[in-house]
Amino acid sequence: MMVIPLKYDFCMKEIMENEIVRKHFISDVLDLPLEQIKTVRLMNTFLWRRFQKQKQGILDIQLELNDNTKINIEMQMEQKAHWKNRTVFYLAKMFTADLRRGEAYRKAKKCIVITILDFNLTIGKEYHNRYLLRSEHGTVYTDVLELHTIELKKKPDKKQPNLLDEWHSLFNAETEEELDMIKSRTKNLGIIEAIKELKEISLTDRLRMEHEQRLKAKRDREAEDEFVFEQGIEKGIKASINIMRRGGYTEERIIEELRKEYNLTYEQSLEKLR
Repeated sequence: MMVIPLKYDFCMKEIMENEIVRKHFISDVLDLPLEQIKTVRLMNTFLWRRFQKQKQGILDIQLELNDNTKINIEMQMEQKAHWKNRTVFYLAKMFTADLRRGEAYRKAKKCIVITILDFNLTIGKEYHNRYLLRSEHGTVYTDVLELHTIELKKKPDKKQPNLLDEWHSLFNAETEEELDMIKSRTKNLGIIEAIKELKEISLTDRLRMEHEQRLKAKRDREAEDEFVFEQGIEKGIKASINIMRRGGYTEERIIEELRKEYNLTYEQSLEKLR
């Protein structure tokens, strides 16, 4: 049976309502012992905005540890322009959100952003990367800003397994059989709870309908983009034909150029001239 994949942001939000899932996921990503995480509470996902025209940050999931460390978890299915700048912007907004004019810098809390990406962001083989502010020699300047990326298109290294491999498999699971296989191999209570939640979500009509609507919207957008692209090609071909005709090109020469430039067959090029 097909299930709603965890990598969809609305599904991730539902799963993160479960505190056991939250604590184990954060523990595995940040490599923190569970006993050091007493609470992981959900916070308001709208970042504070000081000025009316200032860009407001809206986070997918924002958590706070018992030591006041703030964590943002964001799921992104498709790469967008200036993605790295966007994540740095949200990280910076998180860091400054709690400070008001005149307040001491010591009140600023450590901020961590975890981005789960269904595309390849880096050229390296590692699917999990952690970024800090460092000197050119590798000395950490401060740990108050921390960024993690988890790239789901990359494969875990079987020779060097780590705690995140099971989560990586869970995010990519699309069938109940895959979930059962992961559950049979794990001892991670967070993974087990997440699988239970996923199965329940997949049986919920409201969420299944929302999932289908999102898939339809994605297909419609891709079809629209393809149509716009094809229309652009057609306009380009017509413009090229007009330019070549004004340049005194023979019909055979125009057909030759169209075949070379647009990868058309002889019959397709001839049709464009009519």
